[in-house]
Amino acid sequence: MSYSVENLEPKAVWKYFERIRRIPHGSRNEAALSAAVVQWAEEAGCQAKRDAVGNVVVRVKASPGREKAPVVVLQGHLDMVCEKNSDKVFDFEKDPVSFVRDGDWLKADGTTLGADNGIGVAIALSLMEDKAAQHGPLELLFTVDEETGLNGANGLEPGFVTGKLFANLDSEEEGVFYVGCSGGRDTHTRLPISRGPLPKGHAAYRIDVKGLRGGHSGLDIVLNRGNAIRLVARAILAAADAAPIRLVAIEGGDKHNAIPREAFALVAIPAEGAAAFESRCAELLAGFRTEFASAEPDLQLTATREAQAPAEALTDASTMAAARLLLALPHGVLAMSRDLPGLVETSSNVARVRTEKDALSILASSRSSNMSALDGVVAQIRSVGALAGAAVESNKGYPGWQPNMASPLLAVAKSAWIKEFGTEPKFTAIHAGLECGIIGEKYPGIDMISFGPTIRWPHSPAECVSIETVGKVTRFSRALLDAVSGK
Repeated sequence: MSYSVENLEPKAVWKYFERIRRIPHGSRNEAALSAAVVQWAEEAGCQAKRDAVGNVVVRVKASPGREKAPVVVLQGHLDMVCEKNSDKVFDFEKDPVSFVRDGDWLKADGTTLGADNGIGVAIALSLMEDKAAQHGPLELLFTVDEETGLNGANGLEPGFVTGKLFANLDSEEEGVFYVGCSGGRDTHTRLPISRGPLPKGHAAYRIDVKGLRGGHSGLDIVLNRGNAIRLVARAILAAADAAPIRLVAIEGGDKHNAIPREAFALVAIPAEGAAAFESRCAELLAGFRTEFASAEPDLQLTATREAQAPAEALTDASTMAAARLLLALPHGVLAMSRDLPGLVETSSNVARVRTEKDALSILASSRSSNMSALDGVVAQIRSVGALAGAAVESNKGYPGWQPNMASPLLAVAKSAWIKEFGTEPKFTAIHAGLECGIIGEKYPGIDMISFGPTIRWPHSPAECVSIETVGKVTRFSRALLDAVSGK
């Protein structure tokens, strides 16, 4: 049974988050939620409109006496990342997310929670019925398909929103205003592979890496967590020292913006080398646990013997090429910012691998606040792929958002925060792709900031949101709108 949020404050915010969790809304499956938002808006007496790609804008009338205040856009995205633990029976196409409370934290039961960005959407929606809030005209903009490449924002047309003051509600650290973000590009690498018959006398083993924390490939990449795909590749190469090994299949990761938590490889070795192979895998587990002791306390590596060996496997050369390529591709933090201490400038995530009939397919997602550096990472991936004999294709990606520390909206936000809470907020950029970069290009001259409640470990089943900070950020949102529209 899902934990009931109906008694949490602010009640209107949690009411909408409860409604949102009941409607499946993974990326590219937001139609039902998009339609529901339009219905909720009309029930609240607001005008709502959908565009050709499914984005929704809700227009909220100004509070009495503030009709001439500037229009403010509050923006969030409707889709969520659909990740679950491998042993969790759950269908993101039809099952509602179940809430679990752990002190101040609200999380889900074995799946992603959808607080990214459902809680931001809920905060915006709550303004439709908040008669106590003082604000000018509002445009609540809800985009679709953010998590797979900011595609909803890319599809925005001129005039869909008119406001020149813009608050993105997709940040994940209360008390921190984001004024810039990274751009990103995905690359797809295809390594041709050859298969051949497997001689008799071979044993098949399934190597599994599980128990990793994963997380957001931008926000959490700095934590230096394990990548299950790369650990499996290391296991294949290390086990080859104990016994000749041939790869049958390898699979790991899923979403481009999630650090892989689980991966497996099916391998074949001569039966007489089984004892040495199992011993080597046990040594690897001990080594990995020491290497990732603080970052991955639940790391598991298992080697399970299969009942029967397959008839064929990759050749020796293809096996080694596949494992070496997975290890050679850049992964993790590649450069730190020269201007903002502690901020990652450039990173890359080896996000997904699949064995196909005649190729190994690899997806990598790279980010940087420096577009030249981003091009450099893609060039590195292309170079590594070329050395391995693989073909590499990259998409155009999405732009970063350059900070504007002279932003008038930022100055008002800072003043409103200090007045409301008596503390200084922080200002920084984020090593993740916010829609602000694209929207800034779509609507020149728009003044933007981004903020939100504290969310930990988005894009993984450990995702959770701080209940207290939801209330605090909702309170600040109203204070900001009051300050912007004040007489």
